[in-house]
Amino acid sequence: MSEWRKSSRSATETNCVEVAHVDRRVAVRDSKNQAGPVLTFDRGAAASFLGWIKGA
Repeated sequence: MSEWRKSSRSATETNCVEVAHVDRRVAVRDSKNQAGPVLTFDRGAAASFLGWIKGA
């Protein structure tokens, strides 16, 4: 798995979403609960979701 990352716009904020690349999937977790659940999406679904968010 690659390293967990969060948006550079989050700066020192701890209430963020973090992402990592796992094989051909994208993993997402809550930065304030790093031991909590992780959601994974195929790259196509993740790209569609991000496109939808950016358009909202």
